[in-house]
Amino acid sequence: MPRVVALYRYPLKGFTPEHCSTLTVLPEGRVAGDRVLAFRFANAPVADDQWCRKYEGIVLANTPGLARLTTQFDHRELRLKIALGSQVLADEKLDAAGRGRLVDALTAYVLSLKEHPLRNHPDRLPLKLIGDGVTPRYQDNEAGQVTLHSRETIASAAAALRDPKLSEHRFRSNIAIEGIEAWAEQSWVGRSLRIGAVEFDVVKSKVRCLATHANPVSGERDLQVMQQLMRSFAQKEPVLGVGMLTRGAGGEIRVGDEVTLIP
Repeated sequence: MPRVVALYRYPLKGFTPEHCSTLTVLPEGRVAGDRVLAFRFANAPVADDQWCRKYEGIVLANTPGLARLTTQFDHRELRLKIALGSQVLADEKLDAAGRGRLVDALTAYVLSLKEHPLRNHPDRLPLKLIGDGVTPRYQDNEAGQVTLHSRETIASAAAALRDPKLSEHRFRSNIAIEGIEAWAEQSWVGRSLRIGAVEFDVVKSKVRCLATHANPVSGERDLQVMQQLMRSFAQKEPVLGVGMLTRGAGGEIRVGDEVTLIP
């Protein structure tokens, strides 16, 4: 029987994950506390509380050096800490002054990198730290979606990439499971499943982006994950994992929960 072996959420879009023993899945197909903040360009074409494409801000896909940072978000105090190793770059509450200091710290770090999307784009500055710290808004898809992959699939991709230590953190899913054949989750698209007491519709394969090329420790682009997925597995687009929408009221899922397909 396949089971959940790890759960993740990403309070700050494009930055490091929180490892969780429990996730609260909301009715609209989002995870509570997930992607509740983002650093967005000044010239992004939408209001701050609206969804837009990831490339309208600072994310791992366009700034691989973000992987070297660690972030901690206090969901009760609405306080964000950003650190580079033992050096704390900023540790601030989400009031206007605190957001300003967080923006200043992140901007200085990004400008110190060799690869970032601010060079030759003064119209993208100053960055904005958007989000209320509560509402999950800034997933890759406007409809949200909870994401899932199997560790068997990660192992298969690792073999193709000739990297036995390939980290699932490159793929930034909410749910990792074990107990199925590699790539079997792709056959679930169009079907429904239950994790614990929560039901999901599996709505699409998860197409991958340049974030997967960044080593989650060093922040260097060290593997051509997208190209290798297409070459090794005859894919038209580089996919790994699936996106799901909640059926019904949602609820809590936990590490150890069984995963069952609904007939």
